[in-house]
Amino acid sequence: MTPPQLVELVSKQEREIANLRRQVAWFQRQIFGQKSERRLPEQEGVQGTLGESFAAVPDAAPPNSKSRIAAHEREHKPKRPAGDADESTLFFDDKKVPVEVIAVPNPETEGLAPDDYEVIGEKVSHRLAQRPGSYVILKYVRPVIKRRDTQALSCPLLPAGVIDGSRADVSFMVGMMVDKFAYHQPLYRQHQRLRDAGIEVSRAWLTQLMQKTVVQLEPIFEAQLASVRASRVKSMDETPIKAGREGPGKMKPAYFWPVYGERDEICFLFYPSRKAIHVQEALGLSPPAGSVLQTDGYCVYEQYAKKTGLTHAQCWAHARREVYEARDIEPAHAERALEWIGALYAVEAQIREEQLTGQAKRVRRQEQARPIVARLFAWIDQQFAAQGFLPSSPLLAALSYIRERRAGLSVYLDDPDVAIDTNHLERALRVIPMGRRNWLFAWTELGAKHVGIVQSLLATCRLHDINAYDYFVDVLQRVGQHPAARVHELTPRLWKQHFARDPLRSALHQTALRDNHSAE
Repeated sequence: MTPPQLVELVSKQEREIANLRRQVAWFQRQIFGQKSERRLPEQEGVQGTLGESFAAVPDAAPPNSKSRIAAHEREHKPKRPAGDADESTLFFDDKKVPVEVIAVPNPETEGLAPDDYEVIGEKVSHRLAQRPGSYVILKYVRPVIKRRDTQALSCPLLPAGVIDGSRADVSFMVGMMVDKFAYHQPLYRQHQRLRDAGIEVSRAWLTQLMQKTVVQLEPIFEAQLASVRASRVKSMDETPIKAGREGPGKMKPAYFWPVYGERDEICFLFYPSRKAIHVQEALGLSPPAGSVLQTDGYCVYEQYAKKTGLTHAQCWAHARREVYEARDIEPAHAERALEWIGALYAVEAQIREEQLTGQAKRVRRQEQARPIVARLFAWIDQQFAAQGFLPSSPLLAALSYIRERRAGLSVYLDDPDVAIDTNHLERALRVIPMGRRNWLFAWTELGAKHVGIVQSLLATCRLHDINAYDYFVDVLQRVGQHPAARVHELTPRLWKQHFARDPLRSALHQTALRDNHSAE
C-alpha cells in the first residue's frame, strides 16, 4: 500500500470512528442520560453502558404456545327499532347510572287554571350527559295535556340539541372531545369506560358523534386561520402523523404544519407530505407588509421567503441543538459555542424579567445581544480558518449550520416582535406527539384534519387561559345561530372578550344549579 493510500485509509477510519463515537454517545444519552439540553453537571458514577442494558435479553424468543378453542355459535341480537331521540327505550343501566329529571313545561297551560286541563300522559326522552369524571342521564319529562274546552292535545317539544335527533347532550359531546384531544383518551378507551358505567352505546356511534361535533367547529377554525394568516410575525413548523391506510398493515405518512400567529393563536394544518408547496397553500402568496416568518432550518421556508419577499427569521434553539449534539465528540469547542449562545438567552431572560417591550426591548438587544452575536460568528470563522476538524466533524457541521443561517438568526435583533427561537411554537405543538403515543394514527385523512381543527382550538384556549370545556359547550350551542359574517367572534381569543363572562351552559349545568338552590 502506497503512503497516499495509507493516509487516505487512516483518514477514512478516523471519520468512521468519529461517526461511531457520536452514535454511541447519542444512544447512551437516550438510555442513561438526560434528554433535556439544559447544561447541568453530571453526577459521578451514574453513567451506565449499553451492554448492561441488553444483558438480560435472551438469545432466542420462547416458542409460541398454542391452545385449542372450542367452536361456538354466534348469537344474533335483535335489532333495536329505529327511532328519533324522543324514545323512552333505555340504553343504560338505571341501577348504575344516576338520572336527572328535567320537567319541560307545556306552554299551552299558560293562563289556564288547573281545572281547565288534565294531564293524560307524558313522553319521556333520554339524553346522555356528562359531568367531569362521571356520566349522567338527563330525563326530559314533557306532559301531554288535553284541554277540557277544546279537547285539543298538546305536548311541548323536546329542547333542541346541537345535533338534531341525537341522544347526546352537548355536555357529553364536549366531554368526549376534551377527553380524547386534551387528555389523550382514545374513543375505544372511552367506550370501555361507558360500558363499565352501565351505558350501552356502540363504538361507531361515538365515532360518528365525534365527526358531527367537529364539523360544527370547522367555521371557527377557518376564522382563526384567517387571523393567523393576517399576522405580521408568524412561526411555522411541521410534525409527522400517520393518516389513512396505504395498504394491508401500513399507514400513510403525512404531516401537520402548525402556524403560530402574533395574537397567540395556532392552527394545525394537515397535508399529505412535507413538500414546499404546502407552505404556500398554508400561508398564501400575499403576506402582510413587513411580514416575518420564523422557522427551523428546513429549506422550504427559505424558498417561500424568497418567492414572497418576506423576511425569514431562524431559530437559535435549533442552532444550539446542533452544537449540543456534538458536545460528546468535541466537548471543549462545543462548550465554548454553547457559552456564547447561553449569553444570548441570558439577555432574553433579563428582558422578560424587566418586562421590556417595543423599542426598549430592541435597544437592549442591540446593546447587549448584538455584540455577542458578532463575537460568536467571528469565533466560528476562526474555527473554519484553522481547519482543526475532520471534514465529517459533527461540530464543524453544527457550526456550518449556524454560519449559513447568520442572516436569519440575526433578524430578532432588529425586530422586537420576533422571538429568539420557536420554542413557543414547539410547546404548543407538543399535543401532537403526545397524542401519537395514545391514538398512534388516524384511520383517514379526514380524521387527521379533524384532529387538527380540535387541537387548534384547544391549544389556543390554553394560550389564552380559557377553560376548554366551558368554551366548547358555549360555541357548539351558539355557532348554529351566530351570524356567519361574525363567526370570528367565536374564536377563543375573541370569545374571551365577548362571551366568557356569561357563557351558554348545558342543561346538566342548569339542573346542578337548581339542586344547589334547593339544598340551600
